[in-house]
Amino acid sequence: MRSVTSLKTVSFLIVFLLSACEGERPLDLRGGDNTLLVLSRNSPTSYYLDRDQAAGLEHDLVQAFASARGYQIRFVLADTTAEVLQRLREGSVDLAAAGLSYTPGRARQLLAGPEYQQVTQQLVCRRGGPRPGRIADLVGLDIQVPSDSSYVQRLQALKTEHPQLTWQQIEGASSEDLLWRVWKKQTDCTVADSNIVAINRRYYPELLVHFDINEPESLVWYLPSGHQRLRKELDNWLNDFLETEDYDRLVERYTGFIDPYDYVDNRKFIRGIKSALPKYRQMFETAAKKYRFVWQLLAAQAYQESRWNPKARSPTGVRGMMMLTLTTARELGVSSRLDPQQSIDGGADYLSRLYKRLPEAVQEPDRTWFALAAYNVGMGHLWDARKLATEQGLNPNLWKDVKTVFPLLTRKRYYRRLKYGYARGHEPVRYVQRIRDFHDILTRYQE
Repeated sequence: MRSVTSLKTVSFLIVFLLSACEGERPLDLRGGDNTLLVLSRNSPTSYYLDRDQAAGLEHDLVQAFASARGYQIRFVLADTTAEVLQRLREGSVDLAAAGLSYTPGRARQLLAGPEYQQVTQQLVCRRGGPRPGRIADLVGLDIQVPSDSSYVQRLQALKTEHPQLTWQQIEGASSEDLLWRVWKKQTDCTVADSNIVAINRRYYPELLVHFDINEPESLVWYLPSGHQRLRKELDNWLNDFLETEDYDRLVERYTGFIDPYDYVDNRKFIRGIKSALPKYRQMFETAAKKYRFVWQLLAAQAYQESRWNPKARSPTGVRGMMMLTLTTARELGVSSRLDPQQSIDGGADYLSRLYKRLPEAVQEPDRTWFALAAYNVGMGHLWDARKLATEQGLNPNLWKDVKTVFPLLTRKRYYRRLKYGYARGHEPVRYVQRIRDFHDILTRYQE
């Protein structure tokens, strides 16, 4: 027993001496023993609650880092970029993952981590409002931007060439706040990062991007100036993680549904949320509870199928809110496809059956996307697409991979040797993307 204790003591001394030689000390973490205190912002691009669970691209990235390095995480939220930067300068947090761009000024005061995403600053106004086509056209407009943001620094640089350019810095406002103000016609224009604009203009369809005001720039995490060791850990981990399939899955989860913007369709959808959806919401909620889906997903699927029109009919003969074929309706016990309650229940039942037929290796959220694709194109073609993905060295259990091969089912060199033959392979990809888009808009709109 004494020899074991002595060996442990010697091992500890060796580790301690090596650490001392390297000049490293135990991390003084603000969250407590082995716990990182991470500052973020409540926004669709960073951190938000999704059915009472924390989510967001930056949230999940931080969690992946903590899991890989053995840390615990405690998140705290800031309202503005100014607050994030102030708390970093004070050293009251260990890390800020809050959608901040790299700037030389910030890097002089703080430690910047590696780049994990690129964005551009975009000028955003409202349809029917000012229509600037170049920087000179901004003179005289009411432009509002968050205080202490990188947008202020860019506008200051532009002012050297356009001395009459003016803007307002709004204390306590986020980019999302100011996009809403533009939409409500409370100001002419604002500047926001392209990733923020891409998500939010789906909620506010009248927002219009006029042009980029800078070259692409990097989003990074920042650390207080005394956290060099933690930054080294972060650099080593993130540079490797960005090359993994796990990172690709995160990007797919949070951005894979964002299509090229469709102003007309998004505007109709938001109008429908107010006018048509209230009549059917209880039906969606009942069916969702029965078949263990979230009601917003079923509502989004029904909108993609019929635009919430219980009398809808396609040239191929599918009918009703969930556009069931006559054969499928009979199998499900649906006596009237034009009865919205029967149609919604039948559609949810059918989606549930497809969901259960998928292999256990297909996990969430991919499992839901696969079931939706099968609803659209048929389970047989889904099997073919998974087989083709395997042949191409892709993962047949990930939607991000299978959706890349679905379009190949339109090409004879591929479909002629598959069991179920030709399929309109572009359609299930578009179908799933639009449902994910509508689902996200509906969820946010209700919040």
